Amino acid sequence: MRGRSVLWRVAELPTTSAGVERAFSYFTAGVRLGTVAQMVPAVQLGAARAPHEAAYLACWGAAALAAVAVSVVTLVRRRPLGTAVAVLDFGLACALLVLGPLVLAPWDRFGTWTAFQPGYALSVIITAGGVRGVAVWALSLLAVSVCYVVYLGGDVGSEMTSTAVGNVLTYVVYALVARMFFGYTRRIARDADGSRARAAELARREEERRARVTMHNGVAVMRLLTEQGDDVSRARLVGQAEVELRRMRSYLRGTEACAADGDGPSAGLVPVVGRVCERFADLNVVASLDLGTGLRIPAAQAEALERALGSLLLNVRVHARAYEVVVHLDATEPAGAWTLTVHDDGVGFDPESVTAGLGLREVVVGELRRRGLIVGIVSAVGEGTTVTIRSCPGAEAGPPGPARPTVRAAFADAP
Repeated sequence: MRGRSVLWRVAELPTTSAGVERAFSYFTAGVRLGTVAQMVPAVQLGAARAPHEAAYLACWGAAALAAVAVSVVTLVRRRPLGTAVAVLDFGLACALLVLGPLVLAPWDRFGTWTAFQPGYALSVIITAGGVRGVAVWALSLLAVSVCYVVYLGGDVGSEMTSTAVGNVLTYVVYALVARMFFGYTRRIARDADGSRARAAELARREEERRARVTMHNGVAVMRLLTEQGDDVSRARLVGQAEVELRRMRSYLRGTEACAADGDGPSAGLVPVVGRVCERFADLNVVASLDLGTGLRIPAAQAEALERALGSLLLNVRVHARAYEVVVHLDATEPAGAWTLTVHDDGVGFDPESVTAGLGLREVVVGELRRRGLIVGIVSAVGEGTTVTIRSCPGAEAGPPGPARPTVRAAFADAP
C-alpha cells in the first residue's frame, strides 16, 4: 500500500517522461475539478433564474460529469487525454456554448458562475494543451472561439463589447501558454531521459573497460600456463596467477585490490616496482631502483602502475624475445617527481605499421594516464623497446576519456 500511495505524491514523481505525464494528469484533474468547485455554489441560483430550469440543469450536469470523468480518466491513465477523447471534450464545450443562450437569461451571460459555460470552455482549453496533435488542438481552439461568438449572440450591449473581446483573447492566450507549458516540460523530460541513457551507456562502457583492464593480465598468464615449460617457469606463472586471481576477486566483489605496502593512502614506489620485477625473474630483469628510495605515490597510482608494469613484462616474455630487461627508477625535480624506464633488447617493432593491442592501449597507456602519469613509448625493429613512465607534479588523475599511446606499438597483446 505504501508503494502505491507514493504515486500520488507529486514531489516524489520521477523526473522522467512518464513522471511528467503523471504530473500533467494531476494538473488536468486539478483544473477540471477546480472548475466544478466554482460551478457548484451557483447551480441553485442559475437553475432558478434560467428560462428552462431542466435544460439548464441538464447542461450543468453534463459539464460537471464530463469534468469529473476527465479527471478520473487522466489520473488512471497517468497522462493527459488522447486526441480522440480531447475532440469529444472540445465538442461538449462547444455544444454548451451554443446552447447557452437557450438556458441562460441575457443578463447572466457575463460576470457570474451561473453562466458556467465560458469558464468550463476555458478549463477545457487549458487542459487540452497536452494534446499531441497540433492540428486537432488548433482547430478545436478555433471551434470554441466561434462557438463563444455564437454564445454572445446579438444581445450584447456596446458596453460589454470590450469584455467579450477580452474573453476571446483570454481563450487564445491561455491556449498558447498551456501549449507552451506542456511542450517545453515534455522536452525537458525527454532531454533528462536522454541524459540518463547516455550516462548509463557511458557507465556500461567504463565498466567494460575496467573489466578488460582487470582481466587482461590474468588471461595472459592463464594462456601461458597452458603451454609447455619447465617446473621453475610454471611455478613462477602459478605465483603470478595467484596475484591476478586476487585482483579479479577484488573486482568481482566491488573492491579495489590494494597494491600499496600497507593500508594507508599511499604506497612506496620502490616496493611496488620491485614486487613486480620479482615475479618476472626468468626474464633476466635488471632492476635499478635505488635512486627512488623513499618515494611514495597514491595507492590508486600504485595499483595502476603495478598492473601496467606486469602487462609490459608479460609482453616482453611472450613477444619480445629479449635477453635482458632493464627497469630503472630515478627521482627528478621537483621534489617527489620520478621517472620509471623499462627497456628490453628484444626484436622491437615499427610504430608506423603495428597498432597497439589491448594491454598496451588500455592497461598501460590508458590506465596510467587516467591516474595522472605520463607515458612514452619508443621502439625500432631490431633495437628493442623503451617505455618511459613519468609522474606529473600536481596531478593524480588524468582525463576520464580514453587515452592513446604516443606511438603505435607492436605488442601483439593477449586478448
